[in-house]
Amino acid sequence: MVRKLGGDILLNRVAASVLLNSSLRVPLMRRLGMDIDPSVALQAGIWFSGRDVKIGAGTRINVQCFFDESAPITIGANVNMGPQVMIHTSAHKLGGPDRRASTQQLRPVKIGDAVWLGLRATVLPGVTIGDGCIIAAGAVVTRDCEPNGLYGGVPARRLREL
Repeated sequence: MVRKLGGDILLNRVAASVLLNSSLRVPLMRRLGMDIDPSVALQAGIWFSGRDVKIGAGTRINVQCFFDESAPITIGANVNMGPQVMIHTSAHKLGGPDRRASTQQLRPVKIGDAVWLGLRATVLPGVTIGDGCIIAAGAVVTRDCEPNGLYGGVPARRLREL
């Protein structure tokens, strides 16, 4: 527990600090056990709840993005994430009247290559986003997205072919 706590402090407070630029942040996060390609650009203020993430070459992750890694997260190559994107891998089953949030469910998230997630987009557990998709700002992705589509809305739906 102490090692995990210490690692989380190093990961989310030191490595994600505004005091480090991306050229220092990525090597430090790799040293802390993250599977991040050396060419990735990570901006300040990102938050990882664990280390079960893989981030491909050329990906750029903007400020204050949140990664709930209760289950694995796989992010492809050349992905762009706008500020405050949230990726969740845990949810709860619907419970009875005494506690509506029942047992926890963990489901991985996969984001394909060349995807663009706009400002404050949210990706929910179990979702796969196909290669070449654009997820509009503020969209909430609750289901898989087929490749090369523009998705937007709450819940996100395919708006057009790209």
